[in-house]
Amino acid sequence: MYMDTQQLDHFKERLLEEKEKLEHELAELGSKDPNKLDAEYPESGSNSDEDNAAEITEYADIVSIEARMQSELKDVNKALKALEEGKYGICKYCGSEIQDKRLEARPASSSCIACKKVLTQEM
Repeated sequence: MYMDTQQLDHFKERLLEEKEKLEHELAELGSKDPNKLDAEYPESGSNSDEDNAAEITEYADIVSIEARMQSELKDVNKALKALEEGKYGICKYCGSEIQDKRLEARPASSSCIACKKVLTQEM
């Protein structure tokens, strides 16, 4: 199965939409550099143990969300680059075509389902 221009355009549009969404969400978190976590530490103004614990928990949540979004953005950028190079939809591990269903579910996928299962040990 080789993707035609219409399919490639469809996935490119989806990837560009996802890129814009992630960049917007990262900007709202205050992230300026996609290679560095920039989350600001929340300060309640109080020094009680409960407030400090809440601040730490909130900060850890924000850092985790920011890291996940930055990772997703990198995947999207890699997929867009693969599209430009004519390598989109090809598993980077085995060289097989990635199933349409997988790309519809996650357009930034760089591996087929079989290789992903091996990588995550879901045999």
